Amino acid sequence: MQDFIFQNSTKIIFGKNKEVTVGEEALLFGKKLLLHYGGGSIKETGLYQKIIHSLHEQEIEIFELGGVKPNPRVSLVREGIALCREHSIGFILAVGGGSVIDSAKAIAIGATYEGDVWDFFDGKAEVTESLPIGVVLTIPAAGSESSSGTVITNEDGWYKRSTGHVSLRPRFAILNPELSYTLPPYQTACGITDMMAHILERYFTNEKNVELTDRLCEATLKTIINNAHIVLDDPTNYEARAEIMWAGTIAHNDLLSTGRIGDWGSHDIEHEISGIYDIAHGAGLAIIFPAWMKYVYKHDINRFAQFAHRVWDVEFDVNNLERTAKRGILKTEQFFRSIGLPVRLSEANISDEHFEEMAKKGTENGPLGNFVKLHEQDLIEIFELAK
Repeated sequence: MQDFIFQNSTKIIFGKNKEVTVGEEALLFGKKLLLHYGGGSIKETGLYQKIIHSLHEQEIEIFELGGVKPNPRVSLVREGIALCREHSIGFILAVGGGSVIDSAKAIAIGATYEGDVWDFFDGKAEVTESLPIGVVLTIPAAGSESSSGTVITNEDGWYKRSTGHVSLRPRFAILNPELSYTLPPYQTACGITDMMAHILERYFTNEKNVELTDRLCEATLKTIINNAHIVLDDPTNYEARAEIMWAGTIAHNDLLSTGRIGDWGSHDIEHEISGIYDIAHGAGLAIIFPAWMKYVYKHDINRFAQFAHRVWDVEFDVNNLERTAKRGILKTEQFFRSIGLPVRLSEANISDEHFEEMAKKGTENGPLGNFVKLHEQDLIEIFELAK
């Protein structure tokens, strides 16, 4: 087990109708804020009106910036930065899912920086501070509501890159499972896959003697798997929605990372796909993760066999660990398909046209991953397995 420091300062406010308390929470950070959100869904559901009413009750001045898209764009981030500077805004409230929260985080670091915000994403600058942000979560998926990272897409070249800093952990996050009732099944499935991928990135480690976090990872995965079809079949099942929402937060708040070094190769590979094709992040992960597993499983067959047995209840064949491991990979792929996601690039209408370009861009700063280091040719072979 690695030495570690774990500190997550995000205040989680979980439960029914908790969004009505957002004004009280936001007031702790001043009388002026930027309200950041996506399309019109929060207005159609009535959530927007609830947020505005709660903020007005506390006499908070509101500046709005909507329009966040999946795979959030740096162009909108720059608009938000300009708003914050023009009006001396000191707090950002993100109402939405991971894309909105990541966009808010990027605005938060750019507003305190004299250069261009993309400097943080292409390695020219390191984050040292940011404006505080708060969250009302509507899509359980990315875990950005209590994570220290953000991912943004640059339309100039369609690069999708990440950065992070402890200051980017939201000061508070309001999690009401009821707010996820209206999510379309596909979006729910993409969120489920995203949170599972966050756990898998941590689970496949070369670190030994990490039994506790192995078990925590396995338990969180099984909870998601056990409740996935319930929420898809019965979208207003509060208990199942609650399990999924809390699992999504736990998956990416760094608790499951303690003492271990995760991989993150599959995420970086998927960023190249969604950067060019604008595919939903969860759908891209459903395609890439099984392909990555098939490519690297021989590196540690014992761990893959353990995963198959403990997470998917595959019989542990001590005489043929490879068969056990392969069945676990197949079960993973079958699960993603069962919740309505593509598991092949061809199913997402993605050809091999950009394989070499994506592999080159993905590895231009060095090999990807930690479990197995992946170079340009490795990425091409993983794309081939995912065709």
